[in-house]
Amino acid sequence: MLSKSNHVLSFAKDLHSILGKQVLVENRKFVQILTLNRPKQLNVLSSYMVSRLLELFLAYEQDPGVRLIILKGNGRAFCAGGDLASPFQRITQGDWRLGADYFWKEYNLNYVIRTYDKPQVSILNGIVMGGGAGVSVHGRFRVATENTVFAMPETASGLFPDVGASYFLSRLPGFFGEYLGLTGARLGGAEMLACGLATHFVPSVRLPLLEEELCKTFLNDAACVSQIIAKYAEKPALNKKSAYHQVDIINKCFSRGTVEEVLSSLEIEAAKKNDDWISLAIQSLKKASPTSLKITLRSIRDGRLQGIDQCLVREYRMICHVIRGDISRDIFEGVRAMLIDKDKNPKWEPSQLDLVTDSMVDGYFSRVDDKGWEDLKLPSRTNYPPSTLAKL
Repeated sequence: MLSKSNHVLSFAKDLHSILGKQVLVENRKFVQILTLNRPKQLNVLSSYMVSRLLELFLAYEQDPGVRLIILKGNGRAFCAGGDLASPFQRITQGDWRLGADYFWKEYNLNYVIRTYDKPQVSILNGIVMGGGAGVSVHGRFRVATENTVFAMPETASGLFPDVGASYFLSRLPGFFGEYLGLTGARLGGAEMLACGLATHFVPSVRLPLLEEELCKTFLNDAACVSQIIAKYAEKPALNKKSAYHQVDIINKCFSRGTVEEVLSSLEIEAAKKNDDWISLAIQSLKKASPTSLKITLRSIRDGRLQGIDQCLVREYRMICHVIRGDISRDIFEGVRAMLIDKDKNPKWEPSQLDLVTDSMVDGYFSRVDDKGWEDLKLPSRTNYPPSTLAKL
């Protein structure tokens, strides 16, 4: 009969074995292939996965035998976001800072990827949302396919686009980033390529060949990687109904100074023409958390003038206020409605845009008044590779 200590040791070994399979590592000479491996959960990032990825990226950066990192997902998703249910369960059970630890590690990972010294190729053959964008869009190469579905749907859950989204959304053409961040609109692979979120489009049937050539070629630099991907890439046509064809209207509406003005402008355009994307945008804005919408718009606007480090430090302040619930508790209602009860009928408080005051919005961007709290500390980095996003 096993003793209590042996039971604990056995459980720890089993848990380590299970967690260890959440990120699969394949060593291919000069290439490390990392596979997110929670297919039933759409590869949402657990706390373990975030810690493991950060550990691996930092180790590979110091390893002269590693010239390239390939990041992909197992199943029909690359990564559908961060694992919100787990940290918020911890928050409701005790100290909110237990949940903040998750975001501290995640934002550090985002920063390391954005400032990484070696090329990263993210294979986005499936769903890419939230935290999945954080571990891919900041990297050098993002390969979309016909199966790619991208979105930043946080405002529908009482959150805001984080993981450095205020940096990369604000650098998309015109005000397309505001459109994506406020409405949570979904993009296909062709649209990701058109707006700059993806660097290449490769049909999924060619991915095995692309991966094999990347692994067998002696890679001198990022230019060599780019040349190989280009051999398998193509320029897909945009769907006729794609919102990206409507950039003039998007710029007109989403350049407004307030969310109320954005919504009003869209309703004026809807009265002129019956376009599906306009109707969907209006519906999304009306269903989303009013508080989330207002802090999202300000976050993206601030991001236009800030570096990635400044954006992540600010977003950490914002997420800490969100999970503390000291201004609004919409995130708890959003998690309940979307992830726990799944009734998809959140009751926001405040319930209307005009009830969310400027002082409330300002509160999310201030330091957190809590003993022991400190601003996000990012690792010292010397490498800032040129971005492949538009207008950087």
